Amino acid sequence: MMMKTKMDANMRRLLLLSVFFSFSVSLCSGACAEVDSDTEAEAGEPFKLGCISCKMRGEVEATATVDWLFRARGEADFVHIYSYDGEAARIIDERFQDRMEWHGSRNTFDLQDASVDILNVTFNDSGVYRCIFNRVLSYKHYEFSTIASKEVHLTVVAKATRGTASIVSEVMMYVSIIGLQLWLLVEMIYCYRKIAAAGEEALRASAAEYLAIASESKDNCAGVQVAE
Repeated sequence: MMMKTKMDANMRRLLLLSVFFSFSVSLCSGACAEVDSDTEAEAGEPFKLGCISCKMRGEVEATATVDWLFRARGEADFVHIYSYDGEAARIIDERFQDRMEWHGSRNTFDLQDASVDILNVTFNDSGVYRCIFNRVLSYKHYEFSTIASKEVHLTVVAKATRGTASIVSEVMMYVSIIGLQLWLLVEMIYCYRKIAAAGEEALRASAAEYLAIASESKDNCAGVQVAE
């Protein structure tokens, strides 16, 4: 009886650890938040152009390439300035030569973060930036192509001030992290209670079975004594 109790306790611990690690892995690997980019840069300083496009179905394998377009203030058309395919970057517009660096997803072809850094920002960098994701989702028997794009309206100033969008984005990031942690805690408590209840039910069934066997043995022994 004691051996079975120890086995049930070990099984409950093993199941609890499995649940914990499975939720942890799913959260770490699947988490993606589309945070808006800052829109104000300081002249002479580096600036991160943020662009994040999360997949709607994280379990589907995918590859993506990214293109950045730029429309300077006072101009009518966008021009292609930068591209990245998961391995190599290419600066196309000479205005950004040696001044743009990849700051997005690394060591993967499944790009979701296409952020880039502009080094030594100038007032001529003011304008509208557009990042375009060309993504291919790979299903079992076919592939599906999607295009997602986002725009950043950048203003270059002599002295940068922290904008409202930056503050709101930071607050939302912390709220999302806290929310995910609370959700994980609730799921762990629920799973633990469910596993514990199943273990207690198994113990009760084992105890009932043991009592039934003991009672039957006692009746058999009493019958043997009467017969003698």
